[in-house]
Amino acid sequence: MAPISDLDELPDGQLLYIDCEGTLQKVGIHAACVGKKVVIFGVPGAFTPTCSLKHVPGFLERGPELKQLGVAHIFCIAVNDPFVVKEWAKTYSEQNSGTVQFLADGSAIYTKALGMEFDLTDKGLGMRSRRYALYVDNLVVKKANIEEGGKFEVSTADEMLKAAMSCF
Repeated sequence: MAPISDLDELPDGQLLYIDCEGTLQKVGIHAACVGKKVVIFGVPGAFTPTCSLKHVPGFLERGPELKQLGVAHIFCIAVNDPFVVKEWAKTYSEQNSGTVQFLADGSAIYTKALGMEFDLTDKGLGMRSRRYALYVDNLVVKKANIEEGGKFEVSTADEMLKAAMSCF
């Protein structure tokens, strides 16, 4: 499947998280995004170096600016189970006052629907996600920034801030 791109409709799907009471919750992407501006960024996996040290901190830092531009939600999707994603999210608890919602796509079903799957089975890592960031307005992708290889250049919070400002 071709990767999602500018002007595509965001596919629907269900992602998971564990709430503060320890209950598994589902998020329907269309229900969460219809009529709203959202940023969705995908990472190869929780606790990976670039994701943990650069990607997530950038969105935590620039998230308030995105929210001022009308972004209702910032979703971080990782191809991990919801228990791992919850523990990873805890490592940002001091910086994250609800700015970023961490969501699990344990079997990479939604990642595949986006065309973002990245097979690392030969390296013992299984199916993962490419690194990307999407700026979405009412289910339409206005800007799809997809990284090549292991790069971290176009899916940054700063690039999504530029996209949000150009659509404001």
